[in-house]
Amino acid sequence: MAAYKPVVVQACPKLGERVTQDTLYWRGYKTPVQIKEFGAVNKIDFSPVPPYNYAVTASSRVSGFPEAFMLLSFSWYHTTRCNAVLFWQIHIYGRYSQEPIKTFSRFRDAAYCATYRDDGRLLAAGSEDSVIRLFDVSGKAPLRQFEGHTKPVHVVGFLSDKYRIFSGGDDYLSNLWDIPSATEIVSYSEHTDYVRCGCASKVNADVFITGSYDHTVKLFDARTKSSVMTIEHGHPVESVLLFPSGGLLVSAGGRYVKVWDVLKGGQLLVSLKNHHKTVTCLCLNSSGQRLLSGSLDRHVKIYSTTSYKVVHSFNYATSILSLALSPEDETIVVGMTNGVLNVKHRKPEEKNEKSQKKRQPVYRTYVKGRTYMPKQEDFCVSKPVKRVLRKYDKLLRSFQSSKALDAVLEPPIMLHTPEVTVAVMQELHRRGTLRSALAGRDEKQVNLLLTFVARRVIEPRFTPVLVTVADMITDIYQPVVGQSAIVDKQFLKLQEAIGKEIDYQEELLEVLGMMDTLFATFTKKRDTCLEENKREQNGLTEIIETNRSY
Repeated sequence: MAAYKPVVVQACPKLGERVTQDTLYWRGYKTPVQIKEFGAVNKIDFSPVPPYNYAVTASSRVSGFPEAFMLLSFSWYHTTRCNAVLFWQIHIYGRYSQEPIKTFSRFRDAAYCATYRDDGRLLAAGSEDSVIRLFDVSGKAPLRQFEGHTKPVHVVGFLSDKYRIFSGGDDYLSNLWDIPSATEIVSYSEHTDYVRCGCASKVNADVFITGSYDHTVKLFDARTKSSVMTIEHGHPVESVLLFPSGGLLVSAGGRYVKVWDVLKGGQLLVSLKNHHKTVTCLCLNSSGQRLLSGSLDRHVKIYSTTSYKVVHSFNYATSILSLALSPEDETIVVGMTNGVLNVKHRKPEEKNEKSQKKRQPVYRTYVKGRTYMPKQEDFCVSKPVKRVLRKYDKLLRSFQSSKALDAVLEPPIMLHTPEVTVAVMQELHRRGTLRSALAGRDEKQVNLLLTFVARRVIEPRFTPVLVTVADMITDIYQPVVGQSAIVDKQFLKLQEAIGKEIDYQEELLEVLGMMDTLFATFTKKRDTCLEENKREQNGLTEIIETNRSY
């Protein structure tokens, strides 16, 4: 008796992930460290000087870590139960212990947008009480307090001259402040909605930019009394970013990330729509060659600044509100709506090189002789391979057709490996037992069969087999049509799917005919043998007539 041959499942090529240099680079970060905050993390800012501290602003606290890893955290305490007084504090945590080693406590309400100065010595933050506070990182008490806004201040930043601060708040104002005198220099009231983002130019010490929920981005020059440029983004602006050269501006709002040419008067260069929800934050790497965007769709997209195509992406657990890269690209910090701070450190490259050098001789020893080809006089001994049969193969071997079909109609197999289900159906049809396997089923089983056929019949690799299955199911269960609303609904779905596919194929045939007509007009017409002979005869008669005339 011949041995049983397992069912041959048709292998279909799968599109593998394209591994590029960017893929290898961005995968080179360690498993993230997660730190739980007491509120949504809405701002992260790195200090530009070693050890690259970074300030993290949450909805209920402001925190700061060094990459060498300090956290400035904001917390409050109740003095009494009846007459509660809130004292907001900024904590600095150690890298490994995560214990507070320093505290700033001069906030009366929630803090926003903690931002470092270019030298890393000063830290400015807005607050819910409309006051801007300036801190010395090495001290405790605020050095300056700037009062002039009437509503919460969500945007604070330093101009590149280090002696002025710009701010934006929910009172629609964009103000400029002098640090030594703690006075307001100029106030711009050109926005018509909340000002929620801003940045300063590193090239020109008088230029700063603000973005608002009125869908506009405005460029201000401290030497003028009004904005010098207005850009219409089209959606509430959540984040703005200037390239280090100062010539390109990136704005994020809605599902769009847009790049503008400032030197050409705010001309739109490219509009990116790679996120499914609102884009909340933007970031550049140290070289300016990669642009990062975070969104409420839980993804961080990384774009090339030359082609503006997505080169890599990260997936997170919840919606993303803030994002930052360390100045040397060694650390990625992401803040989320659930109060979790996700910190990824880059793996050291030296250890990888050493480990590769150690493994090289072991690997050569392991593959030694693998490519040896036996000669004609050699006697080859093959190790017998024990073949393990699948459940449906065991049932087919014992001629249990109906149970074999039931085994491949289980949801995990139908959803993830439909080619296995179709292969068993094809084997049953080859044996001539497919009709008996489909017959005698109850309402639930028929519903499952029709659902699978209606979903997969339009796939070209399954169509030949599933069309036969659909015909058999229709013939077998036609007498009971109308007795079950569920089965009738599945028959209608199958009819609709096949009808749409037929219409689609007819449209494709029409397009193919049009293309054939166009290609026919482009090709040159070739002469047949008869036409060539006629031309030769006509040429000879003309020559003879000319000779006679002479």
